[in-house]
Amino acid sequence: MSRARQLLAELVAFDTTSREPNLALIHFVRDYLASFGVASELVHNDSGSKANLFATVGPVDVPGIVLSGHTDTVPVDGQAWTHPPFSLTEAGGKLYGRGTADMKGYIACVLALVPALAKAELQRPVHIALSFDEEVGCLGVRSLLEVLGGKPVRPLLCVIGEPTELKPVLGHKGKLAMRCDVHGAACHSAYAPQGVNAIEYAARLIAELSRLGEALKAPALHDARFDPPFSTVQTGVINGGKALNIVPQDCRFDFEVRALPGTDPWQVAEQLRAYAEQSLLPAMRAVSGQSDIRFSELSSYPGLATSAQSQAAEWLAQFCGSREFGTVAFGTEGGLFDEAGVPTVVCGPGSMEQGHKPDEFVSLAQLEACDAMLARVLAFACQPSL
Repeated sequence: MSRARQLLAELVAFDTTSREPNLALIHFVRDYLASFGVASELVHNDSGSKANLFATVGPVDVPGIVLSGHTDTVPVDGQAWTHPPFSLTEAGGKLYGRGTADMKGYIACVLALVPALAKAELQRPVHIALSFDEEVGCLGVRSLLEVLGGKPVRPLLCVIGEPTELKPVLGHKGKLAMRCDVHGAACHSAYAPQGVNAIEYAARLIAELSRLGEALKAPALHDARFDPPFSTVQTGVINGGKALNIVPQDCRFDFEVRALPGTDPWQVAEQLRAYAEQSLLPAMRAVSGQSDIRFSELSSYPGLATSAQSQAAEWLAQFCGSREFGTVAFGTEGGLFDEAGVPTVVCGPGSMEQGHKPDEFVSLAQLEACDAMLARVLAFACQPSL
């Protein structure tokens, strides 16, 4: 516990908000692993300002277990923290700081396991995978998975350590984030019919999105394992207009679809595009031929739906000591690992109830329980492979 707590203090001290580089943290982890004789492979982004890390402890010629976490965090801007966000504070059995729950607490526990891993006679390898830019659409892990795909042996299992209070999770929804740019024609508001009001057309598109979202609530489309049990659509950002006496020429809004596993979120985007082309653009262009409605993808990641009857679920139950499998409402990198052919589950310390909020924390009890879970992972890795 003392090692995990010390490591968590080191990790929290690095400001790895998604807009910032993460190399200081990655280099810290690389050097820490090297002190135990563990080599790391770094996979950088195009600019070289960020990197994923992949390391293997144990034999490289047999399938093993990936312990995976993201290094980036959400911002603290505008949040009313009573504890310093980038300095670990202990109070009342809780450890406060940005990323303690989401998800540096898990990473700290994984790193605390390394001395024992290095000393053990591992029959299966334990891989450590750390990514960047998860919080902005699971972007960084994709290049890491390309490297993983080139390895001679595919892992048996990936455990994503997102905060689940160490409850075994087998599924989450996928997400598609889109941007819509509406371009109309400006004019003096006294002559409004001579212009094309981009805000009003954007409003009609948003209303259509709401209608599409309502259709997804049909009981026949429900999956009771999830909360809410249906796919959702929401508009989160909108920007447009210059002044009240000018018909706005441009309006932009961002929307997302969080889709149940097996549901294609692009269907919503394509239905909205069809509505724009068939119902809105003809009227807009009848006033101004330069009018346009453009859609662009911001990010996307697949859902996860690991079977409760799978070997991956059996192993997770063994590690957690529970077969009460659940799902989570938030997304993870798990769907991408699964798509890459690595069976994936989600289990980590802390709760997302504290994630993304001021005074984020993870309890000491949760870190201790995570250490115990990872000790069972170590014991599994020491068993002769079949």
